[in-house]
Amino acid sequence: MTHHHETTEPRLLPDDLPPVALPDEEVERQRKLTVKQVVIWGAIALLGGVAWAMIAFARDESINGIWFVFAAVCSYLIAYRFYATYIEKALVKPDDRRATPAEYSYNGHDYAPTDRRILFGHHFAAIAGAGPLVGPVLAAQMGYLPGTIWIIVGVIIAGAVQDYLVLFVSMRRGGRSLGQMAKDELGPIGGAAALLATLSIMLMIIAILALVVVNALGESPWGVFSVGMTIPIALFMGVYLRYLRPGRVMEVSVIGCVLLLGAIIGGGYVSRTGWGEAWFHLDKPTVAWCLIIYGFIAAVLPVWLLLAPRDYLSTFMKVGVIVMLALAIVVVQPTITVPAISEFAHRSDGPVFTGSLFPFLFVTIACGALSGFHAMIASGTTPKMVEKERQTRLIGYGGMLMESFVAIMALVAAVSIDRGIYFSMNSAAGATQGTVEGAVAYVNSLGLTGVHVDAATLTETAKNVGEHSIVSRTGGAPTLAVGLAHIMHQVFGGTAMMSFWYHFAIMFEALFILTSVDAGTRVARFMLQDALGNFHPRFRDPSWHLGAWLTTAAMVAGWGSILIMGVTDPLGGINTLFPLFGIANQLLAALALSICLVIFARKGARKTLLIILVPLVFTAIVTVYGSYLKIFSSNPKIGYFANHKVYADAIKAGKTSLGAAKNPDQMAAVSFNTMVQGCLSVLFVVCTLIVLAFAIARTIQAVQAGGTASSEDPALPAQLYAPAGLGASAAEKELERQWDEFYASHPDAHLVRTGH
Repeated sequence: MTHHHETTEPRLLPDDLPPVALPDEEVERQRKLTVKQVVIWGAIALLGGVAWAMIAFARDESINGIWFVFAAVCSYLIAYRFYATYIEKALVKPDDRRATPAEYSYNGHDYAPTDRRILFGHHFAAIAGAGPLVGPVLAAQMGYLPGTIWIIVGVIIAGAVQDYLVLFVSMRRGGRSLGQMAKDELGPIGGAAALLATLSIMLMIIAILALVVVNALGESPWGVFSVGMTIPIALFMGVYLRYLRPGRVMEVSVIGCVLLLGAIIGGGYVSRTGWGEAWFHLDKPTVAWCLIIYGFIAAVLPVWLLLAPRDYLSTFMKVGVIVMLALAIVVVQPTITVPAISEFAHRSDGPVFTGSLFPFLFVTIACGALSGFHAMIASGTTPKMVEKERQTRLIGYGGMLMESFVAIMALVAAVSIDRGIYFSMNSAAGATQGTVEGAVAYVNSLGLTGVHVDAATLTETAKNVGEHSIVSRTGGAPTLAVGLAHIMHQVFGGTAMMSFWYHFAIMFEALFILTSVDAGTRVARFMLQDALGNFHPRFRDPSWHLGAWLTTAAMVAGWGSILIMGVTDPLGGINTLFPLFGIANQLLAALALSICLVIFARKGARKTLLIILVPLVFTAIVTVYGSYLKIFSSNPKIGYFANHKVYADAIKAGKTSLGAAKNPDQMAAVSFNTMVQGCLSVLFVVCTLIVLAFAIARTIQAVQAGGTASSEDPALPAQLYAPAGLGASAAEKELERQWDEFYASHPDAHLVRTGH
């Protein structure tokens, strides 16, 4: 977004202001380790090392799921304390004496200093969409080891670094969007390519997120009822917070959680009644149309009515469920019998997604390790709400570590269920015929060691989780729900509770994802308004409702058409579209990292540019090579155009069915869809390569010149204080006490309360 907001003059405050930042010596002192801390960190490193050794070298028949939790948590703690601190000190260099946009552009709507703990929750809720739930589940077909290594190592060196840097550079530029920063740093051509790439990729991402919801709710009356109920619950919470009991966040959250549980339990009763079955048993295209209508309405309603209360609800649900699942894994200690590296790691014809381990594992896991979608959020709402510059490490780097932990939990849940059930659920309906018998025949024909599935197991599992069938429930969400139910029912309630836990998980995932669909549609609308504003300035006026409705309709039509294409795809929309989603998402990450590279090169960074260059080069290689295979591969299972040609030739030859397509209409659909997917692949990769070329040229110029003029907003003095981490140190508590006293004696000096 360009600067619609005017920078307000610094507020005139009394001369006796307490300090607005800790002294530099104190910050430096807090970074040094005491003897006690050395011992504690040594113990954490030791536990992490043991856990990694167990995961990497255990070649027995089975491995205990508890090691995954330990390896992840220890790695994250060490990365946050040491690597993130190094990045902060050597590259980012935040300065708490500078005011953030939340302070100097304060308007109480978009720009408002927000408590770091609330903002952490808000940011986490916005970034954690379907990706960390779905990607690892699909990647489990390669075995547990490659996925685990990439999710944990990838987030530390790539994903969290990108989120942190984008959040910081956007905050230093008044909360500008990624597209706008690209235009500022790369000039008009690079900027236009970046804008086209970000807009088209956003639509692709939202469509896939919506497709996951459709696959989880289609033919499931219980799911449709429970998820549908979250909308009136969120509306009620919005009205409650705004008019009935303003400011009572905890109170309304408790009411919301109780109502949510009621909606899940109620769904079980409703789905057993005749009218419930008649009203809520919807096929996938119907669910898709409901979502499209919902997406439009949610994006034009005021934020406080649906989006904000929905965010609170889903943040509590998200963090709560992940912590609960982690504790359950520690208690149950599920045995994992999946091989560390499976048969499909060396082949390219996997039933869940096609393609070899490199590059397709990396693009399939997507958001759990690195996600371009986060760069849109980190340059969207979050930078306009940060109180102090040093908090960006907690929110950017820390928020992404939390998301990666979600991905590890999803992976453990997916590999803890029987492999026969896993492949029955994730193979496309074309392969399994969508029937239990078909699934049994197909999965047993794969010839996997130790995998033998029978009809009784599949029917029994479906009955336990309260669904008609679990065959070909693709998209990762149902598999994760079965895995979660499988672990949770051993702690709470036994087999009788499995159906509750399954629908609890489906609702949890749908909430996760709908938040991203809402927020994503909004971000896409702002981007389009911004772009159209270059031609017709009125589009940039936030109070012009017609403009907002037109741009929202255009964006919803964009992702809606991809969604309908995926829902009606005979090859199974997820199986063909998810690799494209992964590639698009990672291309967006490469684009975001390349803009950060230019910005820090201009600030005069040299050796520290490697912090950005290493993940950038790796991501660029993976995604460009992945795109190359999707466009040029002659194997129809991998290449979109090769697949298009197979179906187009068959239609010309007058065949009436081919592979998964059972009639001429379906064959035409596959032929059309693969053409569209191939063209989108070309568009995404060409735009990204243009941006990368401009970014490399600008970076080399800046390095040769020894740094150039900065595009940051001018520094203004801060006039408020807040601690940097989740908890406050002794020195920070002392400063907070001084500020409390100051506000007590100068009540009109408080920015948020007086609305200056």
